[in-house]
Amino acid sequence: MSLRIETTSLSGVFRITPACYHDDRGFFMETFHLGRYVDAGITKPFVQDNYSHSIRNVLRGLHFQLRHPQAKLVSVLHGRIFDVAVDLRPASPTFGRWLGEELSAENRAQLYIPAGFAHGFCVLSDEADIFYKCSALYDPADDRGLRWNDPRLAITWPVADPLLSPKDAAHPTLDQLSAAELPQ
Repeated sequence: MSLRIETTSLSGVFRITPACYHDDRGFFMETFHLGRYVDAGITKPFVQDNYSHSIRNVLRGLHFQLRHPQAKLVSVLHGRIFDVAVDLRPASPTFGRWLGEELSAENRAQLYIPAGFAHGFCVLSDEADIFYKCSALYDPADDRGLRWNDPRLAITWPVADPLLSPKDAAHPTLDQLSAAELPQ
């Protein structure tokens, strides 16, 4: 089995399934190989890795950076999540559209989200460990977000009453943002 990269309904967002080799001891999987990802068109260098642990019904997001947008390569090491990308590129034909994918330790799928998108996820299992690579360093002063339940986006989250941080609960809707408040 080789690296499988699938296009999605949002230009530049890919669902990736790395090759996984099983035997009676367990499995081995390459989670990232620069040459293979570059060959697939994922060329932004990654400069920061993040690890997140959350419990069931936690919803984190929708996050983006304004002046230094981050491309992200998201995977789940333990548990299951519903991972969401929202296109915030004003010139994109899919501006304001979203995509949701289930990522889990079992399916070993990754989601590549290019710069210019908001990102968020909710936890579907009792707990989940999420690992993601970023193409730009996190800058707290550059941190922005969209409201998780923005009616314009109409994301069909699989949780009705998520556990949110106060910051995530207070994010504006897309219609409340000016063009200057979208990723550059």
